[in-house]
Amino acid sequence: MRTITTTEDLAAYCEVAKTQPYVTIDTEFLRERTYWSKLCLIQMALPGKEGEAVLVDPIEGAEMSLAPLYDLFRHTGTVKVFHAARQDLEIFFVEGGVFPTPLFDTQVAAMVCGYGEQVGYETLVKKIARESLDKTSRFTDWSRRPLSDAQKEYALADVTHLRVVYESLSKQIRKSGREAWVAEELTLLTDPETYTIRPEEAWQRVKTRTTSGRFLAMVKALAQFREEYAQKNNVPRSRVMKDDALLEVASTRPTNHEELGRSRLLLREGRRGDIADGIIAAVKAGLEMKPEDMPKPDLSREQLQVNPALADLLRVLLKAKSESLGVAAKLIAATAELDAIAAGERDLPALRGWRQEAFGDDALRLCRGEIALTAKGNLVQVVALP
Repeated sequence: MRTITTTEDLAAYCEVAKTQPYVTIDTEFLRERTYWSKLCLIQMALPGKEGEAVLVDPIEGAEMSLAPLYDLFRHTGTVKVFHAARQDLEIFFVEGGVFPTPLFDTQVAAMVCGYGEQVGYETLVKKIARESLDKTSRFTDWSRRPLSDAQKEYALADVTHLRVVYESLSKQIRKSGREAWVAEELTLLTDPETYTIRPEEAWQRVKTRTTSGRFLAMVKALAQFREEYAQKNNVPRSRVMKDDALLEVASTRPTNHEELGRSRLLLREGRRGDIADGIIAAVKAGLEMKPEDMPKPDLSREQLQVNPALADLLRVLLKAKSESLGVAAKLIAATAELDAIAAGERDLPALRGWRQEAFGDDALRLCRGEIALTAKGNLVQVVALP
């Protein structure tokens, strides 16, 4: 097991990778104590059983530059293969401002190939590579050094078996002619907007049933402060203020430290210092927010006039399409989208791109009364109406 800790060795390995059709990549990171993920380890493997698999250690190699890796990411002649790539890509985008191109995500491909919804790496290794993974090191603190041989072997298994999984899935995708389906899904993973977090929009992630404009103004101001503080100080949002405490403060609206100290839910850190000052300032901003600047609750779902019978038929159609195509149903359309279609909405992901071809066109024909569904045994079939 070779561990790379210098820029020169990383550059040499990446130059070899550029001569290969693909390279498998994974990362180990920590995020429990920080806002931004802390990159602890990178695993890479070249094709074939004899293809070298290495660990790239940015902790032991504190002076090592990842520029050679980012250069490999830009090299279009080599496919960069990940499994469930979103968090890995976020790390590289935040730290290096780059996305791997071209990219292949085996989790996305597996869903398109009918292996289920958000299928795990271990499941694919068992089903495709016919191997079992040793999970004894899954709860490793990857920031601690030295790593044991068992930990290193565990980490490398995430890229060595991935070679077999990738080759099998890419072959299945080509055979089914669904390359465009996978490519469409991957565009979301390589869109900077996917990883851009705007503090002024943070309130939208706080769940509340209250629709009062002033209350939502308080939530918006408090959530914006929390996001800005967490980003600046690289601490988790929950270390600043948990959602239940945020909603409590939005309701009680303390204007000084004494009133803030009566909060039942705030952490001790939130009752003093910079966090307390920031909370009080956010409350003031929420109280002073003009009506035209207050957040507007999304009531569109509540106002939907859903035809329940049509929604049920759409669920049957989706199940039939999912089974016939061998594609995970939730990848095609979410339950809320089926209700929206039954209520007359048309600007939906399920009605665009490859989903339109797979499901959307027939869904709209069903809504217009142009087709019917018939059952024969366990099969549901689409029948055109005259």
